[in-house]
Amino acid sequence: MKNLTAVDKKQEVTRDRFLGGKIEVLQPSRHGHRSGLDAILLAATLPHDCQGNAADLGSGSGAAGLAAIALRPQLNVLLVENNPMMAELAYQTSNLARNSALSSRVEVLEADVTLTGANRQNAGLAGGSFEFVIMNPPYLDTSSNRASNDLVKAEAHMMGFGGLDAWMRTATCILKPGGMLAMIYRSQSIGQIIAATQGRFGNLQFMPIHPKSDQPAKLLLLRAIKGSRAPISFVPPIIVHNADDSFTARAAAILSGDELLF
Repeated sequence: MKNLTAVDKKQEVTRDRFLGGKIEVLQPSRHGHRSGLDAILLAATLPHDCQGNAADLGSGSGAAGLAAIALRPQLNVLLVENNPMMAELAYQTSNLARNSALSSRVEVLEADVTLTGANRQNAGLAGGSFEFVIMNPPYLDTSSNRASNDLVKAEAHMMGFGGLDAWMRTATCILKPGGMLAMIYRSQSIGQIIAATQGRFGNLQFMPIHPKSDQPAKLLLLRAIKGSRAPISFVPPIIVHNADDSFTARAAAILSGDELLF
């Protein structure tokens, strides 16, 4: 990995604290994807007592993955990121002093989530290696959306070749039988989500995320079990903001790491 000083000179970086200061994450200040509420909601989706190995696919600089293990002392995480700059920030984030208690449980892999077969295996994503996979895949379709001029941000937000199915294929491959997938995605793409899980996952649990109580859900959280035949269900939603734009009590508790979603 490069020296962080070199990254700093090329790219302005901020140090952002999450979970009420429990973790600190290095993020690009202007160019590239910045994690926020989505990452913490995703981290809060896994069971409170989960243990073993998790993969954070498309991890960015590692906010969701680090938050997941900060809340669960018996969980390890592999941060999988394709962009070299973001992978470097993930590596440097895992070694920050504030994250020192977690560093032994974090690994960073620079790899393309959409690789298949031997190429995926050779890149370091071996089949049946993880009990959990979390992911926040790119949500914009290049056929109907204009990519950002910020190439790093465009890479994080624009779904590439293979679409969501390619991400689901990798998640299925690297999970152990009965392993859990947790994902956050656009609510308008629920049809794509269900289609991509067919024959791979069951016991799909959807949790709508409403910006306010009187606004439609723009995002969905999903939990699914590899190989399960249990039916789809919807659990009660989470409301993020009150009418005055402050966080609801539940959202505030999630963001501080005092509560989980399931």
